[in-house]
Amino acid sequence: MGMVGLVTGGASGLGRATVERLIQNGASAVILDLPSSDGPALAASLGDRCAFAPADVTSEADVQSAVSLAREKFGKLDLAVNCAGIAVAVKTYNFKKDLPHSLEDFQRVINVNIAGTFNVIRLAVGAMGKNEPDADGHRGCIINTASVAAFDGQVGQAAYSASKGGIVGMTLPIARDLAPMGIRVITIAPGLFSTPLLAGLPEKVRSFLARQVPFPSRLGDPAEFAHLVTALAENPMINGEVIRLDGAIRMQP
Repeated sequence: MGMVGLVTGGASGLGRATVERLIQNGASAVILDLPSSDGPALAASLGDRCAFAPADVTSEADVQSAVSLAREKFGKLDLAVNCAGIAVAVKTYNFKKDLPHSLEDFQRVINVNIAGTFNVIRLAVGAMGKNEPDADGHRGCIINTASVAAFDGQVGQAAYSASKGGIVGMTLPIARDLAPMGIRVITIAPGLFSTPLLAGLPEKVRSFLARQVPFPSRLGDPAEFAHLVTALAENPMINGEVIRLDGAIRMQP
């Protein structure tokens, strides 16, 4: 039986590319995304080895039912990929309008990006712990999505950078927590990728951003993110690490 993966944010962008690659490589996948997403249509188009679980990553019940769906439909869960995330771009204080950054907006980004990622990890590993270990003792793998903003946060990215820095910060302790069960934890920190998050920007802005990448001097293709996900899933020695996937970009302020 092939690998079974659960991908959050799996209906678009990096998550969608990951789901498509898993299916192409003979794995099965559960798309975890919001009920309003393109998840049902995508799952139907990818066939019997793909299922959709409507869920909010911050909900214990929603995520638990997505994990249960993976086990009921495909017999197990080997891989969880956290791609769901949100962003806001607001300065800490707008002195022209005499207005502080909304605390509610800050908390929402932290809640979805950090608590949502942790919620999926803590529930997914319960299912992975039931897997028969391979000869190496390996039972499963968690792959999180941070961002280069965790290290090179720009103006207006206080909330987003803090949330992605939180994902980076919990990678090693969770890897250490889960090591005795043979479950690995890795985080990818993508640079500028051609996703719906960037698609909303004017073409002029997108080509300006692409030119900031040293090499290759373009936006990343979500398929390249998906390629790294499968490589990490297949390489048992990579654990507790954060990998920048960014064409050597270092963001300007």
